[in-house]
Amino acid sequence: MGDCRPLGFLIGLPFALVALVLSLVAMIVWVLGSVLSCLCPCCICCTGIANLAMEIVQLPVKVIKWFTDQIPC
Repeated sequence: MGDCRPLGFLIGLPFALVALVLSLVAMIVWVLGSVLSCLCPCCICCTGIANLAMEIVQLPVKVIKWFTDQIPC
């Protein structure tokens, strides 16, 4: 099976689901931050919030990879 670690995937699945909910909220924040930064370029904080939200959107994949790497074969 090579690099397949199903136990790490199963243990990390509940945490990835929580991260998925957070990423959906972050996606909404990212859209709002992008719109605000386009409407008013002087709001530089909206750009930072949008970038942070984009990192949170990628969180479910990072959580599953981390849990999979922690469990030895």
